[in-house]
Amino acid sequence: MQNKKIVGSVEVISILDLELFDLDAKIDTGADSNALHCDDIYIDQGKYVHFRLVDEVHPSYHDKKMILPLYKLKKVRSSNGELQLRPSIKVDVMFFGKKYKAVISLTNRADMKYPMLIGRKFLSGRFLVDVSQEYLAKSK
Repeated sequence: MQNKKIVGSVEVISILDLELFDLDAKIDTGADSNALHCDDIYIDQGKYVHFRLVDEVHPSYHDKKMILPLYKLKKVRSSNGELQLRPSIKVDVMFFGKKYKAVISLTNRADMKYPMLIGRKFLSGRFLVDVSQEYLAKSK
């Protein structure tokens, strides 16, 4: 338990490779992996994933079209229980003042309150979650 930071149920994360800064993220220990809201997702020749970062509700989004190497396609069970095949990317993120490599699946989260979901694979071995708290990273 030593050296593990305590995070709240909602935190901010910056995805450096996408130029998304201080993005609200839901901490979800029930989710296996990370997920990011984006639109117009398609895979080009199995090597690159194209997507847009557009969302009027989330001010961090900047209306950019992005192209990144496809990390992998993986089956993910969504919050409604549906099995989806989602592309994922591997990017640098800044979380609690430290830079990490993170795998993030791309999906449409328009109906969700938070544009990003942080799952237990990213949290494991590094963080403990206190669900009674929020935005602990901002207070540091």
